[in-house]
Amino acid sequence: MQAELIRRSLLAEGHTATVVHDGSAALDAVRRERPDLVVLDLMLPVVDGFGVCRVLRRDDDIPVLMLTARAAEDDVLLGLELGADDYMTKPYSPRELMARIRTVLRRSGRAGGERREDPVVRAAGIAVDPQRHEVRCDGAAVECTPAEFQILLALAGEPERVFTRRQLLQCTRGFDRSSTERAVDVHIMNLRRKIEADPRRPVRLLTVYGVGYKLSGGRA
Repeated sequence: MQAELIRRSLLAEGHTATVVHDGSAALDAVRRERPDLVVLDLMLPVVDGFGVCRVLRRDDDIPVLMLTARAAEDDVLLGLELGADDYMTKPYSPRELMARIRTVLRRSGRAGGERREDPVVRAAGIAVDPQRHEVRCDGAAVECTPAEFQILLALAGEPERVFTRRQLLQCTRGFDRSSTERAVDVHIMNLRRKIEADPRRPVRLLTVYGVGYKLSGGRA
């Protein structure tokens, strides 16, 4: 029933979707249909979601969004270490799931069901190239740590969206597992030093007090 609801939500947004109910069938479907994204439940029979993700990452670069009731930190970290692009735990809202799917497709260059010619994400005078792992600010190269890069990529991918510290922390998983939500503040501070004319008065990377951070949607 849940898989069918997801399928209907995807169809309503103009996507095509195929539902399978075990890990072996999922791998067969991926090889046969070459989808733009896999929404993967971890609790699958025959081959579980971790096993499916492991095979997909060995053989392909198809984006994977894991969906599961297993919310333990070790499970989340294992899923991300295996190469999942995002990880949602149940219960979840269909609207949030669709938003996450749109974000993963956009970041992977597969938005609209096609690979984009130009995968570079741009906002507020910032250009983030996920393929070359390069950042430019008003045309000038900016050196970023892996965690800073992933945070900036998330923010630039959805300008004006407010991300909580927890959401931005999730972007750094796999690069800095010892990080806490407060570590996000340090990453933001360092990014402001690199992309703001005056880091004390930011106009690009903005604080939304009591919530988190966002990247301005306009050109700074």
